[in-house]
Amino acid sequence: MATTLAKAAEGAEATTTATHAARIEHVSKSFSGPAGSQLVLDDISLDVAPGEFVTILGASGCGKSTLLNLVAGLDAPSAGAIETPGGRPALMFQEHALFPWLTAGKNIELALRLRGVAKAERRPEAERLLELVRLGGSYGKRVHELSGGMRQRVALARALAQDSRLLLMDEPFAALDAITRDVLHGELTRIWAETNLSVLFVTHNVREAVRLAQRVVLLSSRPGRVAKEWTVDIPQPRRIEDPDVAELSVEITEHLRGEIRRHGQH
Repeated sequence: MATTLAKAAEGAEATTTATHAARIEHVSKSFSGPAGSQLVLDDISLDVAPGEFVTILGASGCGKSTLLNLVAGLDAPSAGAIETPGGRPALMFQEHALFPWLTAGKNIELALRLRGVAKAERRPEAERLLELVRLGGSYGKRVHELSGGMRQRVALARALAQDSRLLLMDEPFAALDAITRDVLHGELTRIWAETNLSVLFVTHNVREAVRLAQRVVLLSSRPGRVAKEWTVDIPQPRRIEDPDVAELSVEITEHLRGEIRRHGQH
């Protein structure tokens, strides 16, 4: 456990001294296809501050997931540069991607092993992370024994096990029912506040973006560019039905509709 605590302290120190958790500078991305090169992202610049929660919002196909993959290091930009001073970010997908032959705890332990955590420390740390996501006592449960929401909690715990100061989330709650999604919004907000993580969260759901984030960044339709940003000054915890959340959501939706109309005209 001493090694885990030491690494956590190093991560906290790095977060204190870094001016940003992620810096995206003039990033563009093109893909080659039968019809030639297609520009998906065009000259995007964006900083995520240490401890900041930022949502990336846009219509389907605007390059949100592509941008997240670039920040994660899964692909390289065609132009520009990306910095993540705290090291490789943790990434959580829309699908839980848990290994069905492993228990909830062992799925988390796998991430700990890959991180280099000593064998004797893995189970206690996996159990601590399960407690953090409100799944205490679920260490020995198989994936098929877990509900969709519980699986996403395990996936979140596994992402947190990577001990990164930057968490990337690609529409992780999109496949869940409204009530489960609402509960997990609250849980994510709590965990973010407790851990002081930086979060870059991709969604196409305007109310989800406003409920969760300190800042909402709207991408234009393809090619994706930063069209507009909003600072969300509504105190946490928020509810998705709060009047202030609804009011800002209406404003952002109008801009999103404008981007969709603009794209449809081309």
